[in-house]
Amino acid sequence: MRQTGAQSALPVGGRWMQLLAGVICMSMIANLQYGWTLFVEPIDDKHGWGRAAIQVAFTIFIVTETWLVPVEGWFVDRFGPRIVVLFGSVLCAASWALNAVADSLLVLYVAAAIGGIGAGAVYGTCVGNALKWFPDRRGLAAGITAAGFGAGSALTVVPIATMIETSGYEATFMAFGLGQGLVVFALAWLLVAPPSAPLARGGFATPPAQRQYTPSQMVRTPVFWVMYAMFVMVAGGGLMATAQLGPIAQDFGLAHAPVSILGLTLPALTFALSIDRVLNGLTRPFFGWVSDHIGRENTMFIAFAIEAVGIVALSLYGRDPVAFVLLTGLVFFAWGEIYSLFPACCADTFGSKFAASNAGLLYTAKGTAALLIPFANIIADATGSWHAVFLLAAAVNALAAVLALFVLRPMRNRMAAESLDARSGRSVTATP
Repeated sequence: MRQTGAQSALPVGGRWMQLLAGVICMSMIANLQYGWTLFVEPIDDKHGWGRAAIQVAFTIFIVTETWLVPVEGWFVDRFGPRIVVLFGSVLCAASWALNAVADSLLVLYVAAAIGGIGAGAVYGTCVGNALKWFPDRRGLAAGITAAGFGAGSALTVVPIATMIETSGYEATFMAFGLGQGLVVFALAWLLVAPPSAPLARGGFATPPAQRQYTPSQMVRTPVFWVMYAMFVMVAGGGLMATAQLGPIAQDFGLAHAPVSILGLTLPALTFALSIDRVLNGLTRPFFGWVSDHIGRENTMFIAFAIEAVGIVALSLYGRDPVAFVLLTGLVFFAWGEIYSLFPACCADTFGSKFAASNAGLLYTAKGTAALLIPFANIIADATGSWHAVFLLAAAVNALAAVLALFVLRPMRNRMAAESLDARSGRSVTATP
């Protein structure tokens, strides 16, 4: 049944229930990306395929997760969020179930592609739905939704690591894959599209009318490509840390080193992964909220600058177990906000009507950045350390910070002024 934005009443629980359902769905698919690093070494120990070959699966996952989101967003904009999330839940469960029985790299790669398509369907839908339901608080809503993906795996890091040790990675893939998929499948039935206009009673405020860009119109604007380039720069460094944190800890000799902070003692890698998930989640609503108040570009500059400093510090001091845990936390905190800032900035600039499709197109930058991940291993192997990789990641973050203030902000201001001038003389809504 076709779902449209023109509904006569708010659903049960209103838009906050929509947000909550989206957050939980996001948390259920988070392990497909953030839990992957826990499986790399066990898979290599059993099959001996090599880290680089195994990490190709992660790249495939990120590429399929991101590059197909515009297509999935097209379905969301036209048929509503429910059917797309139902589809995604089945694929996410199937992906990890297939990982559990993979006996060749080809099967592992196919599973990664299936999981990427499923995770992208859920991710793109939930973020797009949040942008549509909260036109008055885009930064906060996108941040809270993305926090589910960033922090969703925090509570399961220890259980997954423990189950891998006690039952093997195959049983872990199967149990968590099916469980996570079932939760998303159930919650998908709650998701609906928002009304096409604020309701007279129990409605919400919307920003002034603006031109509504279709995806094809958006990609013809220079400001979109500046956003895209910045997204690639910042995402590349963060994805390197996400995918390579386990191998980095192994090479630093820290994976099993005990670390005690605030009375809690855990192996350095497990501790880092747990803290990183929490901070990577908290940063999204925090910086989203900040950007609602001080502006997207100002917030980007602050966050990207912190990220550059954190990566350099990790390169210099990361061989100390406590410093490794704290500095990886800082890196994740200053990285995760891109998943709230860029979607909010995109909807601010190009309108809400096609928010799912447009944000999905911008989100493909994450897939582009994923293509850089294998080069991190190549550079590390060629130089004998991770130092050059860290410096490169820090440099592109610093460049993105400068671009936010001195390129993106003037371009968006000029575009807004032109839209304001046009609004006084002709229709503000672009037709497909």
